Amino acid sequence: MDSEVGPLRAVLLHRPGNELKRLTPRNNDQLLFDSIPWVDRAQDEHDAFAEVLRGRGVDVLLLADALRTALEDDRAHAAGVHAAVDDRRLGGDLADSLRSHLSGVSSAGLAEVLMAGMTFEELPSAEGASLVRMMNHPHDFAVDPLPNLLFTRDSSVWIADRVAISSLNMPARRRETAVLDLIYAYHPQFRHAARAYGAHSAPIEGGDVMLLAPGVLAIGVGERTTAAGAESLARSVFADGIAHTVLAVPIEQSRATMHLDTVCTMVDADAVVMYPLARDMLTAFTLRPTGDGGVKVAGPAPFLTAAAEAMGIDRLRVIDTGLDPVTAEREQWDDGNNTLALAPGVVVGYERNVETNERLEAAGIEVLPIAGSELGSGRGGPRCMSCPVRRDPL
Repeated sequence: MDSEVGPLRAVLLHRPGNELKRLTPRNNDQLLFDSIPWVDRAQDEHDAFAEVLRGRGVDVLLLADALRTALEDDRAHAAGVHAAVDDRRLGGDLADSLRSHLSGVSSAGLAEVLMAGMTFEELPSAEGASLVRMMNHPHDFAVDPLPNLLFTRDSSVWIADRVAISSLNMPARRRETAVLDLIYAYHPQFRHAARAYGAHSAPIEGGDVMLLAPGVLAIGVGERTTAAGAESLARSVFADGIAHTVLAVPIEQSRATMHLDTVCTMVDADAVVMYPLARDMLTAFTLRPTGDGGVKVAGPAPFLTAAAEAMGIDRLRVIDTGLDPVTAEREQWDDGNNTLALAPGVVVGYERNVETNERLEAAGIEVLPIAGSELGSGRGGPRCMSCPVRRDPL
């Protein structure tokens, strides 16, 4: 896969499940949601999103199905049990009891624990006293749920023919990497996929990684991806020969701009939709290989200038999210910049971002609108909710 906009052929999605039903006003901030979603409606909205993709010829693979298939391998099942049980949280005796229990459950049962978590009340009964069990509330989590699995873009990203397993920075998301590791290691479709990055490397998240053109990556550096992560991924893709230029793009460390794809996304081979305030403020450091295993760094320069130069084009067309500052700010918060390209000039976007969608249409971009009143409660749009696995070359 060499771009953000080549015709999309296969994608990994996660249909909202019981993990979202674990969210409460007491824990939603910690689990990175701004509100408590209506799960049934979120599922309906997600089903409609998946149908839009299928209707355009995209093969949709659901993460839960992929995980259950992977866990049918005995080695994956053992690794899944190991990923679920935290000795430091449970103590030795309780951890051993839970490991013994999970070792005997089906692949579907283990997948559900890995995704939706487990409360102390749901732990198997055990002989003897456990201070850990007694001092925790029955509804506290013995195994944390993973409600952010919905945003499959963040936990892995494909670059050329290799997959990068993200090193997720927020505590609520770190165990997601174990789930993706299992899928890419043991699912028949991915078993032979080469790795471009490992989950135990410096923090980097897929929402910050953008394939601007063949051989050209932009990596946002902010709340979720560190400078060390951006440099480490650059060194990896240079060593693998799958990129010749990486742009490291500093972004504001805030909830509204948690990833680069909350600020801009590509909608055509030479066009981006972008939050107006970012147009003139974004800069980029340009990283290129030295030829002897090193990396040379230039800049910073204006992002749009550096991107066009790296892509070998005169300029990058910019479509703003709104004419007036208030509308632009509202639609940026509602993921107006976070579109998923199905082909050059064809994107999926939330229907609520009326002005942004009108501006895209006026610029010749076809917008396929989807509902997102509940899906957007975790601050993520169509790009956040999709991990493209295969695209045709531009």
